[in-house]
Amino acid sequence: MNDGFPLYAIARRLRAAPASRPCGLGADLVAWLSFALVALTIAATGSPYVARAAATGESEERATYRVVYTAWLKPGDPMATVRIRIASHPEWVRWMKLRIDPSRYRDFKGTGSVRVVGDQVEWTPPRKDAWLQYRVNLESQRDVGRYDGRVTQDWALFRADDLVPPVHLDMKDGTRSQSKLTLDLPEGWSVATPFPRYASGRFAIENPDRLFDRPTGWILAGKLGIRREKVGGAQLTIAGPTGQGVRRLDMLAFFRFTLPTLQSIFPAFPERLLVVSAGDPMWRGALSGPDSLFVHADRPFISENGTSTFIHELVHVAMGARSAPGADWIVEGLAEYYSLEVLRRSGALSERRFERAHAKLAEWGKQAGPIDGLRSSGAVTARAVGILRAVDEEIRAARGGAAGLDDVVRLLARGVPVTRDDLRLAAERVAGRPLNSLPAP
Repeated sequence: MNDGFPLYAIARRLRAAPASRPCGLGADLVAWLSFALVALTIAATGSPYVARAAATGESEERATYRVVYTAWLKPGDPMATVRIRIASHPEWVRWMKLRIDPSRYRDFKGTGSVRVVGDQVEWTPPRKDAWLQYRVNLESQRDVGRYDGRVTQDWALFRADDLVPPVHLDMKDGTRSQSKLTLDLPEGWSVATPFPRYASGRFAIENPDRLFDRPTGWILAGKLGIRREKVGGAQLTIAGPTGQGVRRLDMLAFFRFTLPTLQSIFPAFPERLLVVSAGDPMWRGALSGPDSLFVHADRPFISENGTSTFIHELVHVAMGARSAPGADWIVEGLAEYYSLEVLRRSGALSERRFERAHAKLAEWGKQAGPIDGLRSSGAVTARAVGILRAVDEEIRAARGGAAGLDDVVRLLARGVPVTRDDLRLAAERVAGRPLNSLPAP
């Protein structure tokens, strides 16, 4: 079995969506789409058990084995020590393979059989006392002198994904992990994570779309300032190291104003959202993660062109979408499109400035080359915004204003790579007919 892809995310999201929303179609067609997607899951994964559970909506009463992750952090030391311990029923895990960057992960040891081969660590746990331990460099640079993972004497900011690299494993049929994370921190440090916390201080690592849970999203530890508040049904946490110029209350006010609009567009928006921030030498941009977001302390809430880096990255959080090859313009275009749309709908941007922003993006988009490159940015993303706006207008014309791009994006927000065909099929289902606004393949 595989930790890799969320096998029944598509059907689960379709089943959870309000009947009036998906494509404006009836419940029977939604059920048919769910069934068709499940059939594809079976074909792709050979896993009828998972597909059956997705199609019928049955609760997966799987036997669980406990996995405990422990990470030790030290002030100023980028090398953290991590231990993976199978605390119960290790005999249910036949083997585990970790995909690593050998320049960042080292010193592997543990019980059972541990073998490092290139960029892969193969672990066969024993039937008792099963643990694997290693060291990982939590610091990483996105640009020269700019970090997207950093450990100082007073704080550490990094992705939880770096603590435990991607895992592939073979485990007993009908089982799943129940995982927890312990962070052993220097004295006087506190921590902000996107995870629920037990009274014991451990964190619950839960992902219903996976049978093996590992920590993902942003983590900030150290001498912190933290603000927490419930906003539109989401538990919002804003955290930053003290003395870093993080405007926590300003961020809180901005999200109180805009987040409910974003949640109305994406009904499956996370129930917990962590926003972490710090100043130099962190990368001077913003980066999304599962249920979490990093933004540099100097980034404006609304840029001079009317878009918002904050909302752009939150759209990525809400969709949980990745792009298939040649489709990054779709994911980035949607994030930029809704960064304007959310500001307009929430009243943070006037209609005049909204239209002016679209006009500037349209002009910029004329400079774009092919839109199906590996990465979308600048003029390509600007052109993508114009395409998506045209799709919205054509759907509204076809449906008499009863549907639009919101209905399309809810179908695409399913946690799997988005393709150009996905966009076309979803848009034409919502419109009820072929569309002229989408570029030809």
